[in-house]
Amino acid sequence: MGKKHQLIAMDMGIDTHQEPVVYMRSDCHICRAEGFTANSRVTVEFGGRQLIATLNVVEQYVLPQHHIGFSFVAFKRLGVATGDRVRIKHVPLISSVSAVRKKIYGHELSDVEIRSVIADINTHRYSDIEIASFLSVCVGDRLSCDEVISLTRAMVDCGKRLSWPGHERIFDKHCIGGLPGNRTTPLVVAIVSAAGLVIPKTSSRAITSPAGTADVMETLTNIDLNLDEIQTVVAKTGACLAWGGAVNLSPVDEVLIRVERALELDGEGQLIASVLSKKIAAGSTHVLIDIPVGDTAKVRTQQDAERIAALFNRVGCALDIEVRCIISDGSRPVGRGIGPVEEIRDVLAVLNSHDDAPKDLRQRALNLAAQLLDFAGDQGIKEAMSTAIYLLDSGKAWQQFQRIVAEQGGFKPLPVAKHRSIQYAQHSGTICNIDNRRLARLAKLAGAPGEACAGLRLHVNVGDTVKQAAPLFTLYTESLGERDYALSYYRDNANMFEIGE
Repeated sequence: MGKKHQLIAMDMGIDTHQEPVVYMRSDCHICRAEGFTANSRVTVEFGGRQLIATLNVVEQYVLPQHHIGFSFVAFKRLGVATGDRVRIKHVPLISSVSAVRKKIYGHELSDVEIRSVIADINTHRYSDIEIASFLSVCVGDRLSCDEVISLTRAMVDCGKRLSWPGHERIFDKHCIGGLPGNRTTPLVVAIVSAAGLVIPKTSSRAITSPAGTADVMETLTNIDLNLDEIQTVVAKTGACLAWGGAVNLSPVDEVLIRVERALELDGEGQLIASVLSKKIAAGSTHVLIDIPVGDTAKVRTQQDAERIAALFNRVGCALDIEVRCIISDGSRPVGRGIGPVEEIRDVLAVLNSHDDAPKDLRQRALNLAAQLLDFAGDQGIKEAMSTAIYLLDSGKAWQQFQRIVAEQGGFKPLPVAKHRSIQYAQHSGTICNIDNRRLARLAKLAGAPGEACAGLRLHVNVGDTVKQAAPLFTLYTESLGERDYALSYYRDNANMFEIGE
C-alpha cells in the first residue's frame, strides 16, 4: 500500500451511534488532493476490509498531523487499532441511490431495484440521510403489494434463517402497536407454550413506543441469546423470549429501525416487511397479527385495519407463511404500567393472578392465546378460550414462564426509579378518553425505554369516575431533568385525560 493516501488511525472516543464517522484535519493533504469536505462520504481500507464513512473536518489542534480519527462504531466495524495505517479513497458509485430518487418521484420499484437498495443498506453503503430518504418515501401506503413482497424477501435474504428440525409448525404473534401498556406477548407465549405449541419469540426493541417486548423482558432476564442458546431454550421449554437483533435475523431491519426511531416513522409497507421478514427468518410457519384500531392508536379506522390485514395476508401467502389477522379495540391504554419496568410488573401480576392485576391486559392476552390455540388445532375459539383460561388460572402458564426465564439466565431484580411524581385530577367527572399517542409521548419524555424504570403508572382508565384531586398517574424518572421535561409537556397537554362532567 503506497503512503500517498495513507493516514494513521486514532480512536477519537466519540459515540456516533451506528453511523460510522471519520475525522480529518482541515489541512490534510488527502482532503486537498481529493477534494474531500465536511460530510463527504469516504472509503477507508485496512487489512482487506473496507468501511464507508461520513467525513467530519476538524481544526489542526484536534488531531496530530497525518492522522485520521474514528468514531466508536467506525473503529469497531473496520477492525482497526490506534497506530495502524489506513488508506482513504473516494466512495464508489452507489447505483441503487437512483432507485430511491425514482421512488421519491412516485414511481414503483422493481424487485431488482428494491433488492439493490436493501443490499447496499445492509452493507453500510448508505448514509443515515439516504436511509431516511428511503424510509420517508415508503411511509403511508406508498408501497404496492409487489413492492412490499420484494422488500420482505430482500430483508430475509440479508440475514440468517432459523430452522426447527422435528417441528412442522412454529407459531408467533405480533401486535402492530399504538397502545401504551399493551404487553401481551410474554403472557401469550407462556400460555400457548404451556399448551404445547412451539413459539420461539424473538422481539424488537421499541421503535416509536415507550417499550417493546425486548425492552420489557430485558428488565427481568437475559434476552441477548445467540442462536445456539435460543435453540437450547426452545428445546427445553418450547419457547423463548429473546431479542431478535442478537441473532442477526433480518439485520437490515435493525438498521432501518434505528433511523425510524429517530424520525418516529413506522410506515405501513415497511412495518409489514419488518414483521414478516423477522418471522420468516425465525422459522415461523403460523403468525397471528393483532391490529388495534382507535382514534389515537397507530391504525385509526376499521377500513385502514382491513386494508392492512389484507396486505399482511397477501404478502404472507406470497412468501409461504400462514397469517391470521385480528382487529381489536385500540381506543384506550391497556394495563396500568407504561415503560419497561412498569409493564413487566403488570405481566407478573396477571401471571400470578393477583387481585389487582389489570383485567384488560389479562383479557387481551387470553383472546390472543385463544386465537393461536385455535390456529393450531382448529378447535373453535370457545374451546380454545377455555383452555387458555385454565392454563392461566391454574398457574401452569406462570410455571412455564418461570421455566423459560430460568433457561435464559434466571430472574433479575427490577430497578427502581429515583424520582416519582403523582399528578391529580383538576375536577371531578368521568374519564371519557385518554389520548394514546400523547400518553406514550409523555412516557418517552420521562426516559422510557432508554431508562428501564422510567415511565408511568395509570391510576385511572377510560370509563372510571374520579373526584377532584384524585390521582391520575404516577410519573417515574431517573433524573430531575427528565421529570421536569415530561411534566412541562403534561402541563401543556393535560387534556390527554378528557374528564367529562
